[in-house]
Amino acid sequence: MPARPPLADALTTHFDRVTLRRVSLGAPQVLVRTPELEFSYGDRDRPFHVASIGKVATAVLMMQLIDDLDTRVAHLLPRGTLDGLFVVNDTDHASEVTVRQLLDHTSGIADYFGGRTLSGPSVKELMLAEPDRFWHPVDLLDFTRTRQRAVAEPDQRFEYSDTGYIVLGLLIEQLSGRQFHDLLNERIFAPAGMDDSYLMLRSAAAKGARAIAPAWLDDTEVSAFSSLSADWSGGGIVSTLDDLARFSSALHSGELVSASQLAEMQRARNRFRPGIHYGTGLMQVRFHEFFFTLRGLPRPTGHIGVLATHLFFDPVNEATIVMNFGSTREMVRSFRSLIQIEALLTAEAKRHPRQRSASRSSTGRAPG
Repeated sequence: MPARPPLADALTTHFDRVTLRRVSLGAPQVLVRTPELEFSYGDRDRPFHVASIGKVATAVLMMQLIDDLDTRVAHLLPRGTLDGLFVVNDTDHASEVTVRQLLDHTSGIADYFGGRTLSGPSVKELMLAEPDRFWHPVDLLDFTRTRQRAVAEPDQRFEYSDTGYIVLGLLIEQLSGRQFHDLLNERIFAPAGMDDSYLMLRSAAAKGARAIAPAWLDDTEVSAFSSLSADWSGGGIVSTLDDLARFSSALHSGELVSASQLAEMQRARNRFRPGIHYGTGLMQVRFHEFFFTLRGLPRPTGHIGVLATHLFFDPVNEATIVMNFGSTREMVRSFRSLIQIEALLTAEAKRHPRQRSASRSSTGRAPG
C-alpha cells in the first residue's frame, strides 16, 4: 500500500480537532481534490442541502439560455411579474433591470430570505415558524412586493438578494418553456454525472431518494421542513461532495459554459463583505482581507451557502474544495477550515514545486 501523504495527515488532524469542537454536530463533510491528492472527511456519500451554492447552477442555466446579459428583463417576462419589486422613491425602475444586474446582485431588489421588512417576520423566520408551508416562486415575489422595498436603483449598489435569483428562475422557465427542476436535470446534473443531485421537494435524484444530512437554521434542524421549498432557484439543490466536485469540474473544463462565459462569471466587480467578492454568479475569496498574513494564498472562486456549505476551485493549486458544516452557526469555523486547507495546499506546493503529477488518494475519517 502506498505511503499516506503528509498533507492528508495534516488535513485529518485539523478536521479531527474541528469535529471535537463541533460536539453534537459531529464531523463536517469535506472533499479536497488536487492532481496529487484526494482527501475526504466525514460521511462522503450522504446528500446534503447545498443552500446558495445552487445559485451557481442558476447562473449557468442563464448563461446557456441568453447571449446578451444586458438584456432588459421586463422584455422577457409576462406583464406584471416585476410590478412593485423595483420601486424607489415612488419611481418604478423595473423596465431598466437587466439579466446581468440580477446575476450580480446589483438590480436593487430586496432579499426575501433575511432582508429588512416593512413589518413582520422575514421569510427565513416564517420558514421556522411554519415548517409545513410550501412556498411557490410567486409567493416569494409577492412577499417582497408587499412586505419589502427595493434597496436602490438598478446598478447603483450591491445587495445580495435571493429574490433576484427567484426572478432569474422564472426567467429561465420563460425562455426555455421548461420547469426549472427539469432544466437542472437535463442541462447540468445529467451532463455532469450528478446522479445524487436534485431540486429539493420538486424532483428526485437519478439514484433514488436517501435521507439528507441534518441542516441547522439557527437552533432548529430543518432538513425535513417543507418550508425549504422557499429556496428554489436561489439554492434549493440537494447534492453530495462528489457530485458538487463533478459540477465544479464540468464548469471549469468548459462542459457547461464557454471559456468567455466562465471568465464573465468569475470577474468579481463587487464586494459582498471583506474577503468575499462577487462576480456574475460566482464568489471570489481574497484571504488577505481577512488578515494581512494570508496575502500569499490563492483566490479561489465558487460559492458558499448559509448552512456553511462551500464549493470552491483554486486554479493555482488545481484544487476543488467542497465542504458541508450543516449549520448557520458554523460559518466562521468553516471559513477557518477553508483557510487551513489553502494554507496547507500552498505550503505543500512550495515544498514540492515539481511533484505535481503522481496521483495519490487518502480518506480522513472522523473519530469513532
